[in-house]
Amino acid sequence: MKQLFEGVFEHRGKILTRNLVPGTSVYGERLFRVQGKEYREWIPFRSKLCAAIKNGLKELPLKKGSNVLYLGVAEGTTASHLSDIVREKGILFGVDIAEKTMKKFLSICEQRQNLVPILANANNTALYAEYLEGIKIDLLYEDVAQKNQAEIFNRNAKAFLGKNAFGIIAIKAQSISSTTKPSKIFSEQEKILKKEFLIKQAINLKPFEKDHMLYLLKKK
Repeated sequence: MKQLFEGVFEHRGKILTRNLVPGTSVYGERLFRVQGKEYREWIPFRSKLCAAIKNGLKELPLKKGSNVLYLGVAEGTTASHLSDIVREKGILFGVDIAEKTMKKFLSICEQRQNLVPILANANNTALYAEYLEGIKIDLLYEDVAQKNQAEIFNRNAKAFLGKNAFGIIAIKAQSISSTTKPSKIFSEQEKILKKEFLIKQAINLKPFEKDHMLYLLKKK
C-alpha cells in the first residue's frame, strides 16, 4: 500500500481512505481489509476530487483535525471520504440547497459525527455564518452546478477563509454555458478566482468527467 496524501492511499490501482465507520459502505463502494484495517474504495467516476487525484493532484491540504466547508455537498459521496481523512477531531460542514439530496446526506451524518448538514443557499453566506462562528476553516471545497460558481466560491472565501488557507473548486463548463467553448469558460473563471486566490494547480478531469476542471487554490 502506498500513501498518496495523509489519509489517502493507493492499493492495487485503487484509491482508498480508511473507513471511519468500519463495516459501513456509503454509496455502494467496496470495502477492503489491509494489514488489519478497513478501507473504502474512492471511485473517481463518482467523485471529482478522486478524479483529480487519479489525474495528478500534487497536494491535498487535509489532515486529521482539519475543518472543511463544503459547498454543494449533495448526497455526501466525496464528503464521506473527507470525513475519513479528517477523522474524529476534524469537522466538515456540508452546505446544499436541495432538500432531496440533503436527506441522503443526513443519513450519512447520523453515522459520522464529524459531518454537519446545512440546508442553505451558498450564494448567501449570512444564512450559515452562525454555524461557523469561532471555527477556523482549513479548506473551502465547492462543487455546485450554477452559472456563478466562481463568484460563490470567492464570496465564501471572503467570509470564512484566512490568508494562506486552501480552496478546491470543481468547475463544470456546461453549468455556465452550453454554447461557449469550455476552454474560454475556464479562462474566464480563472480570472474571477484570481481575485481572491493564487492558482496552485488546474486539473482536467477527463476521462472521469467531461468538460470539468478542478482547481487547487491558496487564499491571498
